[in-house]
Amino acid sequence: MALQEFFSQVSNWRSWIPEMGMIDILEILIIAVVIYEIMLWVQSTRAWRLLRGFVFLVLLYLLASLLQMTTITWILDRTLNIGLLALIILFQPELRKALEQLGRQNMLALVPGMFASGKGKEGAFDDKVISELVAASFDMGKVRTGALIVIERFNSLSEYEKTGIPVDGLVSRALLINIFEHNTPLHDGAVLIRGNRVVSATCYLPLSDNMAISKDLGTRHRAGVGISEVSDSVTIIVSEETGAVSLAFEGNLKRRLSPDELRTQLGVLMLGRSDERKTHGLKGRLLK
Repeated sequence: MALQEFFSQVSNWRSWIPEMGMIDILEILIIAVVIYEIMLWVQSTRAWRLLRGFVFLVLLYLLASLLQMTTITWILDRTLNIGLLALIILFQPELRKALEQLGRQNMLALVPGMFASGKGKEGAFDDKVISELVAASFDMGKVRTGALIVIERFNSLSEYEKTGIPVDGLVSRALLINIFEHNTPLHDGAVLIRGNRVVSATCYLPLSDNMAISKDLGTRHRAGVGISEVSDSVTIIVSEETGAVSLAFEGNLKRRLSPDELRTQLGVLMLGRSDERKTHGLKGRLLK
């Protein structure tokens, strides 16, 4: 009898759908746009990593509640109660910038932007870009020209792009060498690369306060490590003192790379060549 009742309800599936008017549809669209914008903001800031940690705590709390682990449940209950306030304090600078951007945003452009393909005018990062970067880095290293090249991955670096001068040129050995040439207007600061284009030069980057960084490394290396700590970017650093080429990723620094090693690392980190990651990984590398 219960089975017949169930199938009867399933066959009458239309009764499950509530009646919706224009106001309900508009409300759903507004909520969808707000959630989409929040997801974009989270992905483009350091909030993404902390959000994963927060989700882990929530899942742990649910599991502990299900298994009746009272001590863990009590601790997590107190932790999550102050979690929202802690997140507001931690992300105060990002929240302020997000609200400022919202104030400048054209609201009518949000919905079309939501359904856009997401592909910008920049082309893809490929082997040709890697070859140009490797050639430029080691050519500059030979003549002791310091360089700081930041390559954007998934996290947006538009915040740092705005601190520099727009370039919008295809990545090439000649362009990079000319930018970092001594006594030129663009040589000071970092170059930002998105896809196959140099989008900005003379960008200001946050400095790392990691005390494990070797004392013989200067501001350029600290800036390279610093941007890798707050984003998922990959940064190439050419030392002005020694001409050595280094690579920073996720707060780690691999120093004195050869051209083949740099090419391999860029292939792994930017093109996802996982078969090479086992022998050439950056994670856990000491900053010495």
